[in-house]
Amino acid sequence: MKKQHSKFLLPGILMVGVVLRAPFAVLPVVLGDIAKGLQVPVNSLGLLTSLPLIMFALCSAFSPRLAQKVGLEKLFTIAMIVLTLGSFIRIFNLPLLYAGTIMLGAAIAVLNVLLPNVIQANQPEKIGFLTTLYITSMGLAISIMSPLAAPIVRLAGWKGLILVLTFICLLACLIWLPNSRHNHKLTSKNREQQMGSLLKNPRVWALIVFGGLQSLLFYTAITWLPTLGQLAGLSNDATGFLASIFSFISLPLAMTIPSLTTRLSAKKRLGMIALFSVTGMVGLSMLLVKTDSFVYWLILNLLIGMSVSALFPYLMVTFSLKTSTPEQTAQLSGLAQTGGYILAAFGPSLFGYSFDLFHSWTPAIFILIGLAAIVTLTLFYIEKFDKI
Repeated sequence: MKKQHSKFLLPGILMVGVVLRAPFAVLPVVLGDIAKGLQVPVNSLGLLTSLPLIMFALCSAFSPRLAQKVGLEKLFTIAMIVLTLGSFIRIFNLPLLYAGTIMLGAAIAVLNVLLPNVIQANQPEKIGFLTTLYITSMGLAISIMSPLAAPIVRLAGWKGLILVLTFICLLACLIWLPNSRHNHKLTSKNREQQMGSLLKNPRVWALIVFGGLQSLLFYTAITWLPTLGQLAGLSNDATGFLASIFSFISLPLAMTIPSLTTRLSAKKRLGMIALFSVTGMVGLSMLLVKTDSFVYWLILNLLIGMSVSALFPYLMVTFSLKTSTPEQTAQLSGLAQTGGYILAAFGPSLFGYSFDLFHSWTPAIFILIGLAAIVTLTLFYIEKFDKI
């Protein structure tokens, strides 16, 4: 592979991180406004968060094959164009809102899976720095846009917010474009036999379940916490601020959990992550209390946000800790992300539809608490073995 890269690589990776989640993760803050504008029930829009996850699951497995044919940097350019177009067409009507969201999900799936390969192909000596860069920019983008979403909607409507997000996608696309001149193609290797053996391994399935339920809890929380807060009596501005806190808490954890996970002993590592997992269960349990206290909802968002934000970087590092070779790490990561997103895709939609079924949010909240308990139990199993 060529080691030459564009001077736009670093700003390009930074901007890719910015658009990895924000184009769809910001919308839950103003879900009520979108539902009102489209004249549909608000609980029916949980699909807006589920659709990207479904596309993550469907497209993750195909991304490496596309990179073999097209090349990493050129494929990224195509994905950024699809991302921008998908974001733009969401403003027209409900069918195009869903179609654009599907396009977003497919494009982000490609970026999500192959970004580590782009970093390794261009600057393998800076994997740690560049990985931290895009994870941090991803969280920072949501933290900044979430509190701005409600004011933008008041000034320009929900379509105005989507146009702002589309402009950011377009800017990211233009900044990435020069990198296409330094295109790297993935080498083709047959790993079907190794993949089959991984699928028969119960330890691998434990990681898939852990990753899937962690993602399910994260995306269900980020989709519905703002709406639940508004239903409890909080203003759009207040829930927007809480959403930014929920996202912002991920930044320090993303920068500290990976190093702690590798440095701590297995016993201390288990204790640390189990504490975060139980913290999430406490936060979810607080949803059962009906109150419009801002401080109460702030504590609730902090507890749930800390939990899901700590579990994700732990999972990413665990892929390396529990495998013996880089190839096995890549295979495990791909399987866990594909299977995990399949589980996660059902969370936001089923949480919304549960209200139609039970006319109450309480049953769904109890289910989330139960799933958080399963995450904790799975965690104990994962930390019992050294390698898969």
